[in-house]
Amino acid sequence: MRLILLLSLFVVAFAAELPLAEECDETKCLLPRCRCSSTNIPGGLAPRDVPQFVSVTFDDAVNVINIETYREVLYGRSNSNGCPAGATFYVSHEYTNYVLVNELYNRGYEVSLHSMTHQTPQTYWAEADYDVLVKEFADQKSLMSHFALIPDQEIRGVRLPFLQMNGNASFQMMADSGLVYDNSWPTVSHVNPGLWPYTLDYASIHDCIVPPCPSASIPGPWVIPMISWSDLNGSPCSMADSCYFTPPLDDENAWYNFILTNFERHYHGNRAPFGFYIHEWYLAVNPAVKAALVRFMNYVNNLNDAFMVNANQIIEWVQNPIPVSEYIRRPCRRFSSTPCRATSCGPLRSEHNGLDYWMQVCNTCPRVYPWLGNPLGR
Repeated sequence: MRLILLLSLFVVAFAAELPLAEECDETKCLLPRCRCSSTNIPGGLAPRDVPQFVSVTFDDAVNVINIETYREVLYGRSNSNGCPAGATFYVSHEYTNYVLVNELYNRGYEVSLHSMTHQTPQTYWAEADYDVLVKEFADQKSLMSHFALIPDQEIRGVRLPFLQMNGNASFQMMADSGLVYDNSWPTVSHVNPGLWPYTLDYASIHDCIVPPCPSASIPGPWVIPMISWSDLNGSPCSMADSCYFTPPLDDENAWYNFILTNFERHYHGNRAPFGFYIHEWYLAVNPAVKAALVRFMNYVNNLNDAFMVNANQIIEWVQNPIPVSEYIRRPCRRFSSTPCRATSCGPLRSEHNGLDYWMQVCNTCPRVYPWLGNPLGR
């Protein structure tokens, strides 16, 4: 209780520098730049006319081990409209192989930010000020663009470590750094119907599960709510691998039905985006869960009105909502691939802990291992 009080005092102090968000005025908060937090479908569409977006995401470092899972379960997939199926990777820096990050980007998947350090304790993230968050995320954007050869403007999203909210500071950092959306904020109160993405121009109805949550008016960044699943006991879980009462981990059919039940709450409801949020290790140690995910993605890829997409594609649709009958006729997403000249670097001394690291990059080698305050390792 004392921790929550301290965190609340911290966010109030920071918010003093920013205007307090007021109740949303729908006559002033208009697409494409502003949207009130609401379970109402963008554009006033009927549920049957809404494309059901599915957001498959993976967190943490990309390496030679987990890339095998990504290649196995994701590569070569297409939605029913013929466009490539998307997924989003929230990448943390330490131990990441940037040649493989480049591979994911060139396959059309979205690469977003999960911090430079992903350090513990969790209170570090709750208490981090604006300057710390610039070093953790804005500098990571520069690092990712440089070493994985991803165009700076293609790196758009953030997921805070441990889903630990930070009040206003993280969103202010995003607004100043050209970052488009956050996908860290769980909701257990706005699940059925689900909470659609929105901006922070005005006060949010979003329940604050991991305080402190933003209180200021911060135009620019979007929130993609992490709409919780319900486990077999009816308890909420923000990520698939955080559910407590699950089917047996060796029962593929039971897990498939578990995923499908949570999906259908969206699909037969207001069609707010459905998230399958997970860490790769959970699939690696539970082959039946991996097989269930593959079956579920196969199912989605054969539905005429459901689409696996990158997270930013959800924001783009919300900004310009069109019926599914039009959506399926739109051209597929286009982007410029960036060929990588793979370079192995190391040993690189880390100035933060004195250890030696090896890096795989698509650029010239850094002098030292990149870290806070020195994202390019110069």
